[in-house]
Amino acid sequence: MTDIRIANNSQVTLHFAIKLDNGDVVDSTFDKAPATFKVGDGNLLPGFEQALFGLKGGDQRSLPIAPEHGFGQPNPQNVQVMPRNQFKDMELAEGLLVIFNDAANTELPGVVKDFDEAQVTIDFNHPLAGKALTFDVEIIEVKTL
Repeated sequence: MTDIRIANNSQVTLHFAIKLDNGDVVDSTFDKAPATFKVGDGNLLPGFEQALFGLKGGDQRSLPIAPEHGFGQPNPQNVQVMPRNQFKDMELAEGLLVIFNDAANTELPGVVKDFDEAQVTIDFNHPLAGKALTFDVEIIEVKTL
């Protein structure tokens, strides 16, 4: 192991797990190939990257990630109420993931929060918005670019 520490000009290879407060694992590489990214390349949220700064190959940590450094706080404007007739022939259920296309034909996932005969409430916030997370990491290698 070298003493190169993670900084802005680093390429990092690591295993990670993202966990909820209750211990449920949301994503993990511990059971597959490790992930490699360049700091700032957008593969990792900035708050997760910042939590790694100063670590070096061989380090293992369990890092708390507050919502504002992870997926942010839920935005009430991302909750939309739509007419029920836009969901014809669809069997709705709370928690159902529905994919919409915006004007640029980009896919936007939304989760059904509530519905009745007249309207459907869809939440377009990221499912992890507002959640405190734990970022378990095992740093395998750090290179300076």
